[in-house]
Amino acid sequence: MSSKTDERMARMTFASVYPLYVAKVEKKGRSEAELRRVIEWLTGFDTSAIEEHIASGATLQVFFSRAQLNPNAHLITGVICGHRVEDIDNPLTQQIRYLDKLVDELAKGRKLDRILRGE
Repeated sequence: MSSKTDERMARMTFASVYPLYVAKVEKKGRSEAELRRVIEWLTGFDTSAIEEHIASGATLQVFFSRAQLNPNAHLITGVICGHRVEDIDNPLTQQIRYLDKLVDELAKGRKLDRILRGE
């Protein structure tokens, strides 16, 4: 990925992508509560912290800088937007794509315990 793409992704707000995630999973019959569980697993943010990041307009850079990334996040593998998440060099971009990949798995009907990598 180009550094311009990395910079653009870093500047996006969590509030701008969260409704897209909700729409994607709900369209496929999954719930917002399941989405929040996935976000909590990856970032350590509970519902109130998620709401706080949305309300404050936190960029994805700020969102992930405050996150306590799950120690099993490295187990998230596969292709998202044409790139293998495990091969992404930029740490922030990789974390954003981890979340994208988890949302994709949820929308595709994967069981929550599999999405949460055996938690």
